[in-house]
Amino acid sequence: MSQNFDIIIVGGGAAGFFTAINIVEKNPKAKVAILERGKEVLSKVRVSGGGRCNVTHACFEPNELVKFYPRGEKELRGPFHQFGSGDTIEWFEKHGVELKIEDDGRMFPTSNSSQTIIDCFLKATEKLGIKILTGQSVQAIFKKDDIWKIDTQNEQYVCEKLVMATGSNPKIWELLQQYGHAIVSPVPSLFTFNIKDKRIKELPGVAAKVTVNVKDTKLESTGPLLITHWGMSGPAILKLSAWGARILHDKSYQFTIFVNWLNDIETKDAEQKLKELKQEHAKKAVSKKSPFDFPNRLWESLVLASEIDTSTTLGTTKWADLTKIQLQNLALQLTKATFQVNGKSTFKEEFVTAGGIDLKEINFKTMQSKMHENLYFAGEIVNIDAITGGFNFQNAWTSGFVVANNIL
Repeated sequence: MSQNFDIIIVGGGAAGFFTAINIVEKNPKAKVAILERGKEVLSKVRVSGGGRCNVTHACFEPNELVKFYPRGEKELRGPFHQFGSGDTIEWFEKHGVELKIEDDGRMFPTSNSSQTIIDCFLKATEKLGIKILTGQSVQAIFKKDDIWKIDTQNEQYVCEKLVMATGSNPKIWELLQQYGHAIVSPVPSLFTFNIKDKRIKELPGVAAKVTVNVKDTKLESTGPLLITHWGMSGPAILKLSAWGARILHDKSYQFTIFVNWLNDIETKDAEQKLKELKQEHAKKAVSKKSPFDFPNRLWESLVLASEIDTSTTLGTTKWADLTKIQLQNLALQLTKATFQVNGKSTFKEEFVTAGGIDLKEINFKTMQSKMHENLYFAGEIVNIDAITGGFNFQNAWTSGFVVANNIL
């Protein structure tokens, strides 16, 4: 026997829950179910933001907000005018969850716990009578006479309107391809760089504000860089990985980067600054103290890498003893340090994919498929992704809200 609903949402994640709750709040009589293939719902919400859930970002101007999306910038402008970051804050406050803004603009529940968001969603779905059906892995989708039928491994479900909110699920993409939807092949986004280099080997935990470029591309990123046990991470690297998702995939994650540890100071200006330091600190040891705004340990490592003689004991070379070549070497290490990237690592548990339903096949005023009436999309199932900072969740809330506004 098949189970009948007005609307079925496939996917029990952030986008699926937000869509369901908003649909029933607007249409209390609607019979809505969420199908989730796993045993638990909202698992990605649980681990996001280090278990704190980075709900959104304090960027309230839609035309600015779209700039954080390597894929989807043009398409999200309209939806963000319908439901932006400010609306997200208001929505959660209305549902008993207060958010706070951190110095970098990221927004979290004041409880500092993702459980607050999970509890909010579970409480709302229970209150609204939304059915949550776990362990329901979709095997097939059929459409006949304007009715959708969904087969899971042990049940059949029937509905008039279908919302796909399954994130980066290759099996679902495959099923949608059978219905004529084009899928932009998925590649990882938001990853860290694997680098083995003696300059950074002993420096895990050291951070600096930098500019990073990928050799032979236009890819460039500015922001904090964090040295890790396996290479480099931090916002500067993650931004680069998001904007360069396709390019870096095509390079099989083997490429060269240039790191400017002085961020916006060019090589010739750095050399001039070093000459001034040579005059000012003539009798002081070069490697003793960093004259720039980054840790001493990093400075010491770059001095060593510049072939500055420290053979007796570390730090014996005085500023006055530096040759022209050594000054040039040091200026290059500071502003154009070359590192070889050899592979990538997933950023924490926050796996984000570039790829999904081709954006040309979606009406972004409604989030409805242009190819099939009564088929809607929410969240990362479409070819939209963002850099880290709460932006991927904002896309989930916005697309879910737009679906809810237009589905009935």
